[in-house]
Amino acid sequence: MTVFFADHAWLGGEAAVRGVVVEVTGGRVTAVRQGVAAPPPGAVHLRGVTVPGLANAHSHAFHRALRGRTQRERGTFWTWRRQMYDVAARLTPDGYHALARAAYAEMALAGVTCVGEFHYVHHDTGGRPYASPNAMGEALLAAAAEAGIRITLLDTCYLRGGFGMPLEGPQLRFGDRDAEAWAERASGLRGGEHARVGAAVHSVRAVPSEAIGVVGGWARERGAPLHFHLSEQVAENEACLSAYGRTPAELLAEHGALGPLSTAVHATHLTPHDRTLLGESRTGVCMCPTTERDLADGIGPARVLADAGSPLSLGSDSNAVVDLFEEARGVELDERLATRERGHWLAADLLRAATSDGHASLGWPEAGRIEVGAPADLVTVTLDSVRTAGSPADALVESVVFAATAADVREVVVGGRRVVADGRHLLVDDVPAALAAAIAELT
Repeated sequence: MTVFFADHAWLGGEAAVRGVVVEVTGGRVTAVRQGVAAPPPGAVHLRGVTVPGLANAHSHAFHRALRGRTQRERGTFWTWRRQMYDVAARLTPDGYHALARAAYAEMALAGVTCVGEFHYVHHDTGGRPYASPNAMGEALLAAAAEAGIRITLLDTCYLRGGFGMPLEGPQLRFGDRDAEAWAERASGLRGGEHARVGAAVHSVRAVPSEAIGVVGGWARERGAPLHFHLSEQVAENEACLSAYGRTPAELLAEHGALGPLSTAVHATHLTPHDRTLLGESRTGVCMCPTTERDLADGIGPARVLADAGSPLSLGSDSNAVVDLFEEARGVELDERLATRERGHWLAADLLRAATSDGHASLGWPEAGRIEVGAPADLVTVTLDSVRTAGSPADALVESVVFAATAADVREVVVGGRRVVADGRHLLVDDVPAALAAAIAELT
């Protein structure tokens, strides 16, 4: 048994609790005791405020190579996409493993204990299958294990280059022959103690309507999560209406893709009917504010969707920023800009989006909580940095969400094992060097 003592811990309410002992056996929490005055003998002392492990519900690991390289060019999402394709064209299984291992280690340093990897670079150049058909996905699974975090590999169906358009150029690496071929390949993926496998429809522009049901059916048969990019761009909505006479949300609903095991990523440009479809079906919504700003996508209706019934999760998406606290407060702060009003979300609600609700969206409903039976995933935020110093004792949750950054994470425990101690990754010796080396191979 391992014992942790947290000076303060957030146990799911609106406020943090002082003096919390967490006992761990076999990677799971076996006891939680509150109001303990001092660390028990032999306990690992977590100095600061401890929260459950953070879930990064939407990541494209290879986009990490683009950070700082796409800011000179004016344009839109569509011009940015050309630069992203240039990196995708250079990926190899070994190179992707090295980059993802470093990117996931960066996430661990930021308090992320589980990542949802929206994975669509499946094949070699020209679309030629690797000798091992899932070589790229297996590289990502191994990378997460070596970085010490959990992963849900959301194997993504991507069959065409746009409405009525064939795949071309780097897109050929994304595509399987058809949805049935995608399902056959995806069925060869295996999870493990640290990994689960889900499915994704890249978007309605990349997956024909008749294929949506195949992907959704594959996920339902396995009780696995199903994710999809939804209405990120106005141009995509207009093209979908032209092709099908329906919005993307209506098309997905028609083919059975909505529901409590599904998550819509972005959901930025929705009609009132779209919002109702998502809410009434309890389809989750993953907001990625730092990427949505970076790509000039727009501000999604997070509050309206939550009120309609859609659980909120958070993602770093393009990994232009890896900081789930910034994503959490971004949901509130962006809404303030859009409405010119404050106070749309309680800090505790945003922290739930980053923890328990995010884990649920990735198929780990038992995680993201500090309670008996849950995986022992703990993240401790210091209270003595220049950002958090002076935080009031009765507003520590607000300080974590609205003041702390990834740089304030000091301790990370995944399954009872310390992965980060005093701000240092214990499994990847030099994360900045690993990132620099991996990115240099791709740019």
